[in-house]
Amino acid sequence: MKTDTIFYRLFQSFPSFFFELINHTPEEAKFYEFSSVEVKQLAFRIDGVFLPKITTQPIYFLEVQFQNDNNFYGRFFSEIFLYLSKTPLTADWKGVIIYPSRQVESYNSQRYQELLNSQRVERIYLNELENRPQTSVGLAIIELIVSEENQAIDIATPLIEQVRQEITDEQQQKELLELLETVLIYKLPRINRQEIEAMFSLSDLKQTKIYQEALEEGRHEGRQEGRQEGRHEGRQEGRQEGRHEGRQEGELLSKLASIPRMLKLGLTLEVIAESLDLPLERVREEINKN
Repeated sequence: MKTDTIFYRLFQSFPSFFFELINHTPEEAKFYEFSSVEVKQLAFRIDGVFLPKITTQPIYFLEVQFQNDNNFYGRFFSEIFLYLSKTPLTADWKGVIIYPSRQVESYNSQRYQELLNSQRVERIYLNELENRPQTSVGLAIIELIVSEENQAIDIATPLIEQVRQEITDEQQQKELLELLETVLIYKLPRINRQEIEAMFSLSDLKQTKIYQEALEEGRHEGRQEGRQEGRHEGRQEGRQEGRHEGRQEGELLSKLASIPRMLKLGLTLEVIAESLDLPLERVREEINKN
């Protein structure tokens, strides 16, 4: 997943984080909808746009630029002006460009200096955010996204705890945990079980997408094997008894199939046994078989 995609996902789910980033109040987000806009006549789309719900608020055109592109400013401003020439919206506009650092910024900017120096355009250099206090969840997540690989775990560990304490809405907490999971997988492709275990509690892991997918895959395999064994035993001992035992066996096989995947998530044997309601010795036996 590209960095700009992560930012757009973050701002779409939590638009208040964008307004924190540009030093506005988070409450301003309620007046906006994050969207992609198209100019159908010209067959082009702008991915990151905050459209105002009231005309007194400006349109924000957002671009996340993490690679050198000497033609960037020409493209950025031409898309904005083409959109403005076709849209029925009468609201004012502003441009926000997010760079990882000043070194990535295009040097081919002479003809756009009046715009860049005006209040219409704001350039944000994320490596300079360290000069701002990172007290909010939103700014801390942005810091994690742009952090070095060797810093990611140190940033993520307290951040997960901060999400757990400050985000009381269950759905929002789940979305943030899944986003953190995505960022960590993106930044740490070689992350090991011990590091995940150190960061996530069992209750957190149960909310993440990777845990749910692993559990559902195990249930599916268990149901399939349970049905097959249930049919076989049903033919030998009677249909009803076979179905009953097949269901029981299917539930057990579902749990057993989940064990290897839960190990990959960094869970200890004790936690696995408790969450699956299995004896610890049974979990050990299954691991030894594999």
